[in-house]
Amino acid sequence: MELVEIKQFIEKANNQLVTFGTLFDLERLEVDIADYEHQMLAPDFWDDNEKAKKIIDSLNQKKQAYDTYHRLYQHYQDVVDLYDLVKMEPDELYEQELQEQVRQLQEELMAYELQMLLDGEHDKRNAILEIHPGAGGTESQDWGSMLLRMYTRWADKKGFQVETLDYQDGEEAGIKSVSLLIKGINAYGYLKAEKGVHRLVRISPFDAAKKRHTSFASVDVMPEIDDDVEVEISTEDLRIDTYRASGAGGQHVNKTSSAIRITHIPTGIVVQSQSQRSQFQNKDQAMRMLKAKLYQLEEEKRLAELDTIRGEQKEIGWGSQIRSYVFHPYSMVKDHRTNFSVGQTQAVMDGDLDAFIDAYLKLSLQEPSEME
Repeated sequence: MELVEIKQFIEKANNQLVTFGTLFDLERLEVDIADYEHQMLAPDFWDDNEKAKKIIDSLNQKKQAYDTYHRLYQHYQDVVDLYDLVKMEPDELYEQELQEQVRQLQEELMAYELQMLLDGEHDKRNAILEIHPGAGGTESQDWGSMLLRMYTRWADKKGFQVETLDYQDGEEAGIKSVSLLIKGINAYGYLKAEKGVHRLVRISPFDAAKKRHTSFASVDVMPEIDDDVEVEISTEDLRIDTYRASGAGGQHVNKTSSAIRITHIPTGIVVQSQSQRSQFQNKDQAMRMLKAKLYQLEEEKRLAELDTIRGEQKEIGWGSQIRSYVFHPYSMVKDHRTNFSVGQTQAVMDGDLDAFIDAYLKLSLQEPSEME
């Protein structure tokens, strides 16, 4: 990047920071933070644990936004100072440092902009993510396991915690299905961009003739619903089955019938949990999953059309994919909703998804009707 390009970037970064500061209303944030901290000093603060937890969560979110903005602004100032130094006294080492600092600031600004876009009702919640391979047997089940690895890598990079709620092994390789709970601020806000059918084109490692295969897998994402949201579930509408867990759950999983499968008879929704050691814990987790799915279903009915929480449900097959991953005859990952694409397929499979998520969130704000 030439100095003239760096100057242009600095001007753009300054405009972005001014916009961020205006949208956040930094003075309001300072007042809110001080108010929450004052409430925490009250002698009866912990008398209501649920209320206390909400206040602490709100405080942490506001402090994170406030502190991150000021770290960004300080980094911007450092880049400006280094640019001025390089311009006055050209030096190869300083120039290399300037290039690196500009690259880092670009990444930080993009990540912060992503957070700014996450202002939906449920965006800040944890996310429940499910992967279901489509038709195609071993090939599609292997594709499901590749997506599992991709989302796990992405979550790790974000510092999110990943808990496997249910894992069903594939017949020869891969997975039949998997359900994950991804914990972290804005986990659902980010991952809602991933909901839909994902298509893979590659030379199959399971085909002795080395022919090209196309595989599909669906990704479903919903917010984890806490007790602050009421969802009525009648025990008469439930069928609860127990079974022995299998797959990635530790050696204990095959010893007792601790895994739980709950069927909601009126809707046909089925949820499963086998991640916990006790049947009681798995039942509790499965009920939370069912609650999230039923809440999601009610939201669809209330909006009278598929809304931004669940997204559009399509058949897992041709013409319905939201994103294509092409490994052969060329390398490209393309999102069909935004037309954003990259050629670094391995980087994407290693969890580099933020550019796709950013493009989706920006389009959803500009053209919401096209995202439904």
